[in-house]
Amino acid sequence: MANIIFDYDGTIHNSMLTYAPAFRDTMRWLSDCGYIAHREYSDQEISFWLGFNSTDMWGQFHPELDISVREEARKRLGDNMAMRVENGQGALYSGAEEMLSALKKAGHTLIFLSNCRIHYMERHRRVFRLDRFFDRFFCCEEFDFIPKYEIFRRIAPGFDGTFIIIGDRFHDIETAVQNDLLSIGCSYGYGKPDELSAASCVVRSIKDIPEAVDNLLK
Repeated sequence: MANIIFDYDGTIHNSMLTYAPAFRDTMRWLSDCGYIAHREYSDQEISFWLGFNSTDMWGQFHPELDISVREEARKRLGDNMAMRVENGQGALYSGAEEMLSALKKAGHTLIFLSNCRIHYMERHRRVFRLDRFFDRFFCCEEFDFIPKYEIFRRIAPGFDGTFIIIGDRFHDIETAVQNDLLSIGCSYGYGKPDELSAASCVVRSIKDIPEAVDNLLK
């Protein structure tokens, strides 16, 4: 049995259903207020920022903006996404529940670790009833937004046995590499292929994760 640490957005949650429209609404607000020039954003441009914590995202995306403006934009985007999730516009990937159930039934310990804020984690935990699957929940805000690989070092002493990191972005694979852990890269998510190049293995479908876990543990 293993301790399986899952990323959430882009790995389990089909984030673009809520993130893309919320992102575009927020960019429209910024341009309407004269803070940035108006332009259209492709899904690829938008999905690049999934996996970053929101503070890092805004600091890199529009560092020229006053910090108060960036904070207001961050809050607006988050509130917009929250509204959409509460209205039923969000969804887990098809096959996610079956995959998580299979791993849980096999006796693995499932751990949620996301670069999100506490209110985001708790909302999704409630809306998608994630307690059916996960034994523990962690997010970067609880650790002052330090990198995932450092968060792992804080939480690892609370668990016994082998760890496997599963995610779609470089933050996840970096966590495994920095801590000499097994990892599964999810190419169906939002990361580019080179972000997953150091993963122990890569899956193209969420349904392939249980078999990949079994193979890594053999």
